[in-house]
Amino acid sequence: MLRPLYRHWFRVEVRGIENIPAEGGALVVSNHSGTVAVDSLMVQLAIHDEHPAHRTMRALGADLVFQTPFVGTMARRSGSTLATNEDAERLFARGELVGVFPEGFKGTGKPFSERYKLQRFGRGGFVSAALAAGVPIVPCSVVGAEEIYPILGNMGTLARVLGLPYAPVTPTWPLLGPLGMIPLPSKWIIEFGTPIETDTHDDGSADDPMLVFDLTDQVRETIQQTLYTLLMQRRSIFF
Repeated sequence: MLRPLYRHWFRVEVRGIENIPAEGGALVVSNHSGTVAVDSLMVQLAIHDEHPAHRTMRALGADLVFQTPFVGTMARRSGSTLATNEDAERLFARGELVGVFPEGFKGTGKPFSERYKLQRFGRGGFVSAALAAGVPIVPCSVVGAEEIYPILGNMGTLARVLGLPYAPVTPTWPLLGPLGMIPLPSKWIIEFGTPIETDTHDDGSADDPMLVFDLTDQVRETIQQTLYTLLMQRRSIFF
């Protein structure tokens, strides 16, 4: 169902797919944006359709994702699971490809004026899990998702009433009603960067806060710089 959106609406261009290991566990770390988390689905589809081994990425999601009607059901059906170290370790032990979007709702809900500026990556729990399992970390940079539902404002009171992290106002929502839910056809580029190896570190390195901080900062800076490079290469938002 997602392929027409992927191929014809967003016209996704994938780069660096060879950086995704053909087998064994790995952690894909990506920026997060777009008001609605369509980018996580596009990254999953890019890996499955473009990689020679047609690998399946298991995304880690926040509690609220699985508590939201329809969204939670779709997340489970796409193979997503709860963002905990225990779940990540279980998947790595099975040789699975795991995806994480550390910006969370702060990334998807940021205003359009802050597009492509990465938010905080939290405390680096994803790095600890990768270090403990000795799996490589693959930075992923997504350009195009910021423009599908540009956030111009936030209806904070409504968000609190509904128990949501934000209630966005976009150029088409809620002004156009249901039509406002149609994403704008921005041109997407997804680039997978060079893997950062973790199996060279000593046992117990996952419990070293300075190492975890340094690796987290390295992953974040790699994604941020790649985003700037891709933006310079993109001809326009829609082409």
